[in-house]
Amino acid sequence: MTRPALIGGAALAAAWSAPALAPIAEPVARGLRVDRRISRGDAVAVTFDDGPHPEGTPAVLEALERGGARATFFLVGEQIERTGSLAAEVVAAGHAIAIHGYRHRNQLRLSSGQLDDDYSRAESVIVDATGVRPATYRPAYGIFSWPGLALVRRRGWTPLLWSRWGRDWARSATPESIAAKVTEDLQGGDVLLLHDADTYSAPGSHQRTAAALPRVLEEIERRGLETDAL
Repeated sequence: MTRPALIGGAALAAAWSAPALAPIAEPVARGLRVDRRISRGDAVAVTFDDGPHPEGTPAVLEALERGGARATFFLVGEQIERTGSLAAEVVAAGHAIAIHGYRHRNQLRLSSGQLDDDYSRAESVIVDATGVRPATYRPAYGIFSWPGLALVRRRGWTPLLWSRWGRDWARSATPESIAAKVTEDLQGGDVLLLHDADTYSAPGSHQRTAAALPRVLEEIERRGLETDAL
């Protein structure tokens, strides 16, 4: 292959994967019109990905109830099917429901047709389990592809990433590190990313997240902020 062809191929690959930079590069997210924050300046959005989980979700729900906080759960369709009534319990507890896909897969590896099918299955499972038709979507790993983002908008969904994360999926995470990381320089309008499941991350990580959550909620309150479900 010639040098120009190699350069051209590299440029095309970079362009194709550009949306994947949105979670870590605010200018990219802004250019793609993908929010990483909410509009309320007196509140933060506490969000959980990857559930429901038979142990992690109830533990998180209990901590939220004790803290008088509301959150948003980005649910995975295949996990809803495995956990029975848990998704409905999230709604009954007063929390918001959003879409994280039917399966937890990197969009850059999927065709437009595969993504469209995944979106349809996820929405159907969520509606059947909760009676709620969600309108907010976050992709697995926070990675959008161009087709994936276009399909989200075609369905009228709102794409949402995050502005703070606890890195609670890592093996090295502790309740202390999670709480400190996700509340570092916390400001009104922030979207906090946590996980109520360990299905796609380090085993037992949901336990550390649940243990960190009371400290997170205390810090939110200490800063004079509220929690806002999407």
